[in-house]
Amino acid sequence: MRIDELSVKIFADGADVAGMVALARQPWVKGFTTNPTLMAKAGVTDYHAFASDVLAAIPDRPISFEVFSDEFDEMERQARAIAAWGEHVFVKIPVTNTRGESSAELVRRLSHEGIKLNVTAVMSLRQVEEVVAAVRGGARSCISVFAGRIADTGRDPVPHMTAALELLAVEPKAELVWASPRELLNIFQADAIGCHIITVTSDILQKLALVGRDLDAFSLDTVKMFHTDAQRVRFSP
Repeated sequence: MRIDELSVKIFADGADVAGMVALARQPWVKGFTTNPTLMAKAGVTDYHAFASDVLAAIPDRPISFEVFSDEFDEMERQARAIAAWGEHVFVKIPVTNTRGESSAELVRRLSHEGIKLNVTAVMSLRQVEEVVAAVRGGARSCISVFAGRIADTGRDPVPHMTAALELLAVEPKAELVWASPRELLNIFQADAIGCHIITVTSDILQKLALVGRDLDAFSLDTVKMFHTDAQRVRFSP
């Protein structure tokens, strides 16, 4: 299958403005997500300036920006400010704060006031069910289930994400995001189950050139790589 035949929407995950702008030229990149960890790695020091640059360069696709506070009152204030940055902005709200307290009531209030949300760091199906109940009847929303982290625990994310999709069926304005993928295969797994969106970092996106590659040719290239590296370091038994 070619990338342009996929039904799942690919959202690029990152915080490097130049890289985001370059990816925006790709028609198969349908949106963007950011988070505090990615922004820290990219050296972002002025959140509003970063967001302004991104939105000026990419004005026509959904982009998620996250609140930073751990207190719900301040989360709400930040969410309203972020939502005002642009019509395609989704505000990322963590499913709980660091004390494990649910953000469902805040999510319900903001969603029903028309603020588009991306509820993030969701993992359990109980959390999915709680978030779906909170956004039901509200604005457009995304529910980001961290399938990659679920896989890191030894669980198969495919049936888990399939079950999450079933829970979302009651709210057509909510989309399931396959978040934190670990490999290119996850894009095709997400597509196969009918997941709405998958967030993909640039290192995985770079592997798209390998899709459909002849395996014998790929094997030969791998042998050549090993040989070249052995010659470079002059290994000898």
